[in-house]
Amino acid sequence: MTDKIKVGDFLIVQRQKYTKLQKFNNLNTIVNLGKDQVELRLAENHSYHTTFHLVPKQERGKRIYTLDALSTPSEIRNLKELLIKESGNDNRNIIDDRQSQALSTEEILKLREECESSSEVIGKLVENSKSFATKTEYSQEKYLKRKEKKYFEYITIRRPSIRLLADIYWRLDPEKVLGVRFDTLSQIISYSGVCSVGNYLLYESGTNGLLPAAMLNAIGAETGGKLVHLHPGNVAQKQALLAMAYPAEQEARCVSVNIYSVLRHFYQTKADATNGKEAAAEEVNDVAVVTADEPAIVEEKEEFNGTSKRKLEETDEGAQGTEAKQIKLDKQKQSWELENETAASIMEEKFDSLVIVAKEHPYSILKALLPFVKPSRPIVIFSTSREILTECYVDMKTEASVTYLRVTSNWMRQYQILPNRTHPDVTMSGSSGYLLTGYTIGN
Repeated sequence: MTDKIKVGDFLIVQRQKYTKLQKFNNLNTIVNLGKDQVELRLAENHSYHTTFHLVPKQERGKRIYTLDALSTPSEIRNLKELLIKESGNDNRNIIDDRQSQALSTEEILKLREECESSSEVIGKLVENSKSFATKTEYSQEKYLKRKEKKYFEYITIRRPSIRLLADIYWRLDPEKVLGVRFDTLSQIISYSGVCSVGNYLLYESGTNGLLPAAMLNAIGAETGGKLVHLHPGNVAQKQALLAMAYPAEQEARCVSVNIYSVLRHFYQTKADATNGKEAAAEEVNDVAVVTADEPAIVEEKEEFNGTSKRKLEETDEGAQGTEAKQIKLDKQKQSWELENETAASIMEEKFDSLVIVAKEHPYSILKALLPFVKPSRPIVIFSTSREILTECYVDMKTEASVTYLRVTSNWMRQYQILPNRTHPDVTMSGSSGYLLTGYTIGN
């Protein structure tokens, strides 16, 4: 993993508080930020967390920008210091009649084309505002922030992280991550006890790869921990996993398989092994019987010695042919079959925790996966519905297979921290689902 921006990387493009996940597919990649189009060509080989100035291209009718890296972030101008020279005591005499701005819409659009920087545009707007000087300092700051958000000409390119990805997915559509907010994600990782050693089992039915990426991040690089990621579809959702760009050896320790396919493979292999042992035991018994009767048929063996030798040679040739066919079949195995075998081998060792984040009712999934969890290990089930987890709670209590059961819910609220203006954010999400946690009981 390098500290330089390369073609093929996933990038987090940040413009003030707005963030967007973008793949840098090739040098012609363009990221759309609202109505603005930004060419990423000149970002290649710059360090992550570099701040770039948006330089407009002279294409009429289109807002296309190229990038110019800033040597120091201090080059960004402080509009508050530049434009706030005098302020009023209060806003009681300000009348909102939409006549305070002397410039028309056409003139403002012309300014955007003519001015080299956003600070010049905002400066012109302030100069032509009749009410700006009479506003309080707080109102002036709010006005400048609003205009700066609209005309801001700097972006920062950051490396993807679990926190940034979780915030982006949640802002776009909470249902894309099954309603798992970042604070709930941290609780899932904490309750499941994921660390650098052990085997961990995860079932999730569509979080854009956020859950496996977070658990693999907790396991870490160059460790002994392994993750089996079960999903219900043909192909696992892995966008977040790919965006994190983990080292190859770390990615190899996350095996993504279809839940139905791997369970069928596991139990079929187990049944075949059992049948093989029984057949081997029967063969041993037959050999013992033949050995006991051997003195009686010594003469017959001597008479047909030549025939037996030919048969033995034919049998050897047949065995060699069977082995060659088996090797050919092994070469022809598809990737999902190899992944099933890898996952099944880890399942035989059993797991140190179980995490279920599902759209479906989780109880049947829990019943199928619980036998693969070691005794005294944590289980964590997430759902957006409290009633579903309550049903699981009652059933698990009845079966006495899990102890120390708890149903919890997170309630998080962000605060604005400013001098004399500290208060909770006006808009917030009410709930981020519920967690059912407990510990397995040994048989």
